[in-house]
Amino acid sequence: MFTLQLSWPEQAISQAASLYWPEFVVEATPQVDSTNTVLLERARTGHNMPVLLVAEQQTAGRGRMGRQWHNTQPVGGMLAFSLGLPLPACDLSGLSLVVACSIVNSLDAQQRHGLRIKWPNDLWYGNSKLGGILVEISSQGGQRYAVIGVGINITAPLPLPPAAPNQPTPQPPAWVQQFAPQATAPEVLAQIAAPLVAAVHQFTQRGFEPWHSRFTARDALAGQAVWLSDGDTGLAQGVSAQGALLVQTSQGLRTVLSDDISVRPQTTR
Repeated sequence: MFTLQLSWPEQAISQAASLYWPEFVVEATPQVDSTNTVLLERARTGHNMPVLLVAEQQTAGRGRMGRQWHNTQPVGGMLAFSLGLPLPACDLSGLSLVVACSIVNSLDAQQRHGLRIKWPNDLWYGNSKLGGILVEISSQGGQRYAVIGVGINITAPLPLPPAAPNQPTPQPPAWVQQFAPQATAPEVLAQIAAPLVAAVHQFTQRGFEPWHSRFTARDALAGQAVWLSDGDTGLAQGVSAQGALLVQTSQGLRTVLSDDISVRPQTTR
C-alpha cells in the first residue's frame, strides 16, 4: 500500500477555487497511472465534480497526440496534476494557451526568468521543455467536462530516451529548481493552482481574447522558422484570435490547429 510522502495544500486550494466552482475539492494520491485517465473515467460514469487531483507518482502519464510523458524523478521531482471542471456551453479554442499563460505568469510574474510558451501546450525555460499540458474533453448526456492535465519538472530529470526514427531529436528538459532552487512540488502547486482555476473560469466567460496579448508576450515561436509534422515549413507569425498558430509558408499564410499537427523550431528537427 502506497502512502503520501509530501504535504499538499489541499484546503487552501479548495477554499480559493470554491469562489469560482462551489464544492471544489482537492485530492492527493500517492500513485496512479494517469491523473487525466482517472478523471476521465470518473466523468464517463457521471462523476463530474470540480476537482484537482495531484499524484506524487504517475506510472503511465500521457502527453499530446498519445505520447508518453516520461517521469524519471523520485517523489517530489515532478508535479503532476489534473484539473477536472464541468464546463458551460462555450468555445474551447485557445484553452490550452490560457492554461499555459496562467502557469508561466504565476511562476514568473515579473518575467525575470524568461519562461515562455511553445504553442500549443509546452512550458519552456530557455530553449528546453519545463512542462506540458494536456486538455481532454468528456461529453456525456449533453454535459461537457474538461480535464486539464499538467506536468512540470521540479528537479533535474534523467535524459530523455532517443527519438524514434524520422522524428526530431528532443531537447534536454528544464526544471523549476534551475531558476527557483528551493522550490518543492507542493509549493509550486500552491503557487499556480488557484490562479489557474480563476483563469479557466474567466475563459468560460470571455474566451481566449483577454489572454491574446499575454500569450504574445510569452510566445516561444514568434518570428522563428518552424517545421510542421506534415512536412511543411514556414515562419511562425503568432496566433489568431481563437488561438490557432499562424505560419507564413511558401503557399501563403496557414492556420494550424492543435488537433491537426505538431510544430517545432527548425533548429530542433
